[in-house]
Amino acid sequence: MSKNGDEKIMLNSQIDAILKYALEEDIGTGDITTLSTIPETARAFGRYIAKEDGILCGIDVAKRTFELLGAEVEFTVYKKDGDEIKRGDIIAEVSGNAVGVLTGERIGLNIMQRLSGVATSTRKAVDAVAGTKAKICDTRKTTPGLRVLEKYAVRVGGGTNHRFNLADGVLIKDNHIVAAGSITNAVAAAKKSVPHTLKIEVEVEDFDQLAEALEAGADIIMLDNMSVADMARAVEITNGRAMLEASGNMGERDLFEVAKTGVDLISIGALTHSVKALDISLKFRLL
Repeated sequence: MSKNGDEKIMLNSQIDAILKYALEEDIGTGDITTLSTIPETARAFGRYIAKEDGILCGIDVAKRTFELLGAEVEFTVYKKDGDEIKRGDIIAEVSGNAVGVLTGERIGLNIMQRLSGVATSTRKAVDAVAGTKAKICDTRKTTPGLRVLEKYAVRVGGGTNHRFNLADGVLIKDNHIVAAGSITNAVAAAKKSVPHTLKIEVEVEDFDQLAEALEAGADIIMLDNMSVADMARAVEITNGRAMLEASGNMGERDLFEVAKTGVDLISIGALTHSVKALDISLKFRLL
């Protein structure tokens, strides 16, 4: 099987694990309200309706929720991940056994709303830097257990992913520098220990640290909480010798001004750690 095929199987396995845990957490020993009020033979029909404009993400996750639950339902999709949706748009319809529909609807809806919020926030950031070379990327500040889904939503919104986990690359930050004694020591130790295929990134706070990181041979340099003027100066000093990443409360900054400095990446933790869920409703009626 191809590498992409293997990755897709792994991704689907991770998503299934997330959904199975979420269903177990939500249902407990049984949906007592539905089981005590709805006849087993009752059938229901529901529509997912956008209540605000945004970028859709997670529709397949919502569908998969019912499949894992074993609910006898039909799921008809009208909008796909990455589509721009407007208030009032019908996103999808679900119909079938009322008990199954009512028991499984909340998990899929919750996740779809959150992922759509991430995708929408990311698209706004991407649009803000249009016309520059800067790429918008996420961080590891994701909801524990939901990283694979939230980083997927960032990609759906047009952004790129930073490290998925601590094994994905070397990122030497302030505490690592203190523990190692210097940027030079930290980078040298990393170069001796990690495969040549892994990038080495160093976080810097001033021009002295920038010069040391460049001399040490860092592949990527993170400019932490620098002013726009200082970032522009850092781009001049670096002169293409390393990729530059702007970081530090970027969700509150003028992204276009940051991008105009010439940095390669703008990382925004707020894309995932404090995003507002997109408002999507699911309205039912009995058949």
